[in-house]
Amino acid sequence: MTVRLEGHAILLEGQCRVEDAEPLLGWLQADRSRIVDLSAAEHLHAAVLQILMALKPSIRGRARIPSSGTGLLPH
Repeated sequence: MTVRLEGHAILLEGQCRVEDAEPLLGWLQADRSRIVDLSAAEHLHAAVLQILMALKPSIRGRARIPSSGTGLLPH
């Protein structure tokens, strides 16, 4: 799995797939003040991106791919 909770941050790493959306959603719903770190993300599945767009968590870093849609995310 490429999504993990580390302290107060949710780290997205590598190729984030559809199965990463469920734990991401759960962690953000449990604590809306958590920060999502995209620094090590190489790809975001549309489901992961939609959760980030809908819940608008604080974002740290940028995914390492230019066309991931992360320009749509709040900073």
